[in-house]
Amino acid sequence: MPVMNTTYQQAFAQYKNSKILTASPAELTLMLYDGTIKFLNIAEIAIEKKDMGKAHDNIMRAERIIDYLRETLDMQYAVAQDFENMYSYISRRLIEANISKDPAILQELNGHMHEIRDTWVQVMKMNHMMVKEA
Repeated sequence: MPVMNTTYQQAFAQYKNSKILTASPAELTLMLYDGTIKFLNIAEIAIEKKDMGKAHDNIMRAERIIDYLRETLDMQYAVAQDFENMYSYISRRLIEANISKDPAILQELNGHMHEIRDTWVQVMKMNHMMVKEA
């Protein structure tokens, strides 16, 4: 059985890799938002289970994603400053959450990330419709 399990794991890893390599920039951003939400959820559960090491690791993963999103903003667009302000706030709150291990902060940030993600999905749909009409 272990060989079969390893084969499935390798196939899944290849699928995930090809999905990332073929994704559009908008889809990659969506994946980053999904990853942040996932890590916030894992961190919150880890705090509830008193696994502070796991909580720390997952908060750090979320921080790295937010840092990456901040670093890749194209500031020539006015909306980029709005994203910078959001990401900056989220980054500060992640640091606070990691220091205090306060699940309420993670819940707050999770709500913000869901809103950002849902808005991003709507923007992607609108852009897709505009491309179809052109």
